[in-house]
Amino acid sequence: DFATPRAILTGHDYEITCATICAELGLVISGSKEGPCLIHSMNGDLLRTLEGPVTLEGPENCLRPKLIQASREGYCVIYYENGLFCVFSVNGRLQATMETDDKIK
Repeated sequence: DFATPRAILTGHDYEITCATICAELGLVISGSKEGPCLIHSMNGDLLRTLEGPVTLEGPENCLRPKLIQASREGYCVIYYENGLFCVFSVNGRLQATMETDDKIK
């Protein structure tokens, strides 16, 4: 038997740095080196783009996602390289943010 992909997900312009699958909701959420994070269906359809809050203009302040996790309740937590946590609904709405100086792994 040969393994074949179920779907091919497209939409990122840069390399993927983090991803998660929420089987309960049928979603794949991924983040790329230069952002943003994308929500795809398991069939490969691009559903939403998750844009983090804009604090300052310029490429040095681009939000770079490092860790991402989804819950079966429909929330997505993203940790960005600059110490920013964001909580999104799977509808793409930013729910909350928190900054930390701690090193998260």
